Amino acid sequence: MKKKFNLAVLPGDGIGPEVMQEGYKILNILKTKCHINFIINEYDIGGIAIDKYGIPLPKNTLLGCKNSDAILLGSVGGPKWNNIPDEKKPERGALLPLRKYFNLFANIRPAILYPELVDLSPLRQNIINSGIDILCIRELTGGIYFGKSNRKIDPKLGEFAFDTEIYYKYEIQKIAKIAFEISKQRKKKIISIDKSNVLESSKLWKNTVEMISKKYPEIKLSHLYVDNAVMQIIKNPNQFDIILCPNLFGDIISDELAAITGSIGMLPSASLNNENFGLYEPAGGSAPDIQGKNIANPIAQILSIALLLRYSMNLYELSDIIFQSVKIALKKGYRTFDISNNKKDYVTTNEMGDIISQIFKKEI
Repeated sequence: MKKKFNLAVLPGDGIGPEVMQEGYKILNILKTKCHINFIINEYDIGGIAIDKYGIPLPKNTLLGCKNSDAILLGSVGGPKWNNIPDEKKPERGALLPLRKYFNLFANIRPAILYPELVDLSPLRQNIINSGIDILCIRELTGGIYFGKSNRKIDPKLGEFAFDTEIYYKYEIQKIAKIAFEISKQRKKKIISIDKSNVLESSKLWKNTVEMISKKYPEIKLSHLYVDNAVMQIIKNPNQFDIILCPNLFGDIISDELAAITGSIGMLPSASLNNENFGLYEPAGGSAPDIQGKNIANPIAQILSIALLLRYSMNLYELSDIIFQSVKIALKKGYRTFDISNNKKDYVTTNEMGDIISQIFKKEI
């Protein structure tokens, strides 16, 4: 591990700064008790950057991220900035350029339903009584979102639109390799998602993933059409360990996984390139409706730090201890507003941050 680890922190908008404060509690323990020399610098991004500088991704923020070893993000956006041009909105004008600049092609999103929270899931208890632990790995910089698209007028048939799904073989090879490498640390089982009975791009996806799998004979690979996959996730989620997805299908499936775990406030996300550089963030949004109420769930932000330790710093044991600390807090009955059955009996954002950080400090 490097003697110094430069971390760019982007609290962002809405509840972003609030949950980031709880993440700092974990970072401070890592600095003081684990002697990790984090060099932390904060930068503006999203709506707050628009208000200050007129653009969602200022040059100073991009330069700060460029000079860092990883990015820790809170959230961006909100209705305040809905009426500006699309290309200048916080999401499109900040997150997409960050992904493109740093070639963050692999999105890693754990979907964990803890046994203590099974009553939050819309699925039947007998399906999920032991919880859920699925890792969705989504290709992030190719596919239909980056192909040619347009709206035109045909003189005879009228208005029409098109979006082009395009994948290069090397793009599929990169994301598949990451999935197989991560699978070695889990249950050695990957289900790859496609629509190869219809789409040429999916045929290339399937064939390329099969080719990469030959280098990993110890890992079991299977394939599902996307329509069957979304059904199987509902019927029997525990048949899945790693789900490997093209961009569009991963967008849909990762949100389905968030829904069956009961609260998106529990789910972290990592976007990686091939150089151990990553952007780590909660899977949820800025939730401006609860901003300032001290009821936001900080667990996704805290677990984002666990992913940072795992994927950018190779500190697997410390990463696991953060996840374990969250489990212990839940097992002891602590609940934030979004995961509490009794909305009059819950811990606040900063209280949950204190609880988890205290447990983490004892566990390491």
